[in-house]
Amino acid sequence: MEEVHRPQPQVIEEGILVEGEAIKKAPRITPVPTGVEGLDNLFYSTEIKDGQVVKKPLGGIPSLSVFNITGSSDTGKTLLVEQFTIKQASLGKRVAFITVETPATFVSLSLRERATAMGIEFSQIEDNIVLIDAASYSSLRENIPNLLATLAHVIKNYQVKFTIVDSVTGLYEHREMMARIVVRQLFNFMKKWYQTALFVSQKRSGHEELTAEAAGGYAVGHIVDGSMVLAKELIMSPYQAKTFGKAIGDIVRLFRIDGCRMSGHDTRTFYMEITDTGLVRITEPLLPLEKKKK
Repeated sequence: MEEVHRPQPQVIEEGILVEGEAIKKAPRITPVPTGVEGLDNLFYSTEIKDGQVVKKPLGGIPSLSVFNITGSSDTGKTLLVEQFTIKQASLGKRVAFITVETPATFVSLSLRERATAMGIEFSQIEDNIVLIDAASYSSLRENIPNLLATLAHVIKNYQVKFTIVDSVTGLYEHREMMARIVVRQLFNFMKKWYQTALFVSQKRSGHEELTAEAAGGYAVGHIVDGSMVLAKELIMSPYQAKTFGKAIGDIVRLFRIDGCRMSGHDTRTFYMEITDTGLVRITEPLLPLEKKKK
């Protein structure tokens, strides 16, 4: 029997970094305002003052982070990332918006509506948003190397610092075994190109409303820097009505930050609203029933 010669394991010295050297190369984390009322102050920075750890509102999501925006259908995920897009564009920043579910021309109409609701003249910011139409072109949607090459081209030529993917779930439809590979490729790309990114992911209806699990959710939630979970509850019982202080038949929307590696964050569950003009806003925290009685 012919002997098989396998290469000996090698020490990859360039992969070894002493923390003191690594931190010198680390980028500076700054707040990125989201354009969503009530959200920016849910993230914290910390410092040591007089020997005590002090936290203060960051004033936005941490820059260079990659967030998973997850929830079942009609919970406000796309509204949230559209508001984020409009906010950055209004600040003169360039945003790449990869649309996987809806053709780009229709997304542009939605973005214009969001801008109007936010009191921003769309014609003054529209050139700051670059749409990549993966919904219309299967060569982008079904070929991740093509998609990333196209995004790299956009980042270089338009000086983009922010990337939206709506939705990442659409990039591995009918092949969920590939979810972890696809999300890891996207995540590594965002880090390489110093992007602050939001990935929308669609939950299966069978998962608990306020967990981050989705179609491929374990892949998304375990790879990205943090998750924001959006949920809605239809009030159908007297107990629910009493818990939420709503009438039977009402809809209650909820929001929770499900972890963030890049900064501290509020761990409570909050009520969320979608206004008549189509804007997401975070309101007061959900209180335990015993505290409501006081």
